[in-house]
Amino acid sequence: MSTVDIPKDAAAAALQAQAQDAVAAPLFSEVRVQRWIEGRIEQTVDRVAEEEPVALTYQRTPHVVMLATPAHLEDLGVGFTLSEAVVQRSDEIRSVELIKDAGSLEVRIAIAGERFAELLHRQRNLSGRTGCGLCGAETIEQAIRHPAPVGRGAAVTLSELHEALAALHSHQTLNAKTGSVHAAAWALPGRGIQLVREDVGRHNALDKVIGSLVRTGVDCSTGYVVITSRASYEMVQKAATVGITLLAAVS
Repeated sequence: MSTVDIPKDAAAAALQAQAQDAVAAPLFSEVRVQRWIEGRIEQTVDRVAEEEPVALTYQRTPHVVMLATPAHLEDLGVGFTLSEAVVQRSDEIRSVELIKDAGSLEVRIAIAGERFAELLHRQRNLSGRTGCGLCGAETIEQAIRHPAPVGRGAAVTLSELHEALAALHSHQTLNAKTGSVHAAAWALPGRGIQLVREDVGRHNALDKVIGSLVRTGVDCSTGYVVITSRASYEMVQKAATVGITLLAAVS
């Protein structure tokens, strides 16, 4: 993946096209369940969202294994690389590739040599989990980073912010089938939601949005992000690290 400046109109078109990216594995399974409804047992079929172990490697060196919803995994890899400050700039990501082999999923990322040397020096060998934002951090400095202050960003009215939060649910296609799936959405002032990424893990959903924006050359300061989860410190930290100026949460 080479990073280039893309005109805004082209970037918008690229975002729409990327929304149809192929999934890496089935997103849900159908299982037989029993439901207790008003004093009686009902036999039915339910849909359960899938998670798959996904290995992120740099220069083919293992870095982290994450449980993730198996869609838009290239976005996840790029977003994680930036939001976790593995690199400082998007142009330090040289390429990203999804490798599927015998049921395993690997997002193979190449980064600038200097950043890879720094990564090895950190000696981080972690197993990521969907509910944990600190997995693998060995020091307080690694866990609590201090991103540079974000700029003023785009102006958003209170009414359109509420409209975006209210509209988010209708954009969650996987959640509509299975429930219990988080989402993050990129929105523009006056235009509403432009892009949505879903994942069982809320951190993953945000990283997927960040990765999509970066891969299509969108300036992260031109809009804002709405999320289905709480505004935990690590979600704010991820957003600030890439220059997102507003993160709105439903909780």
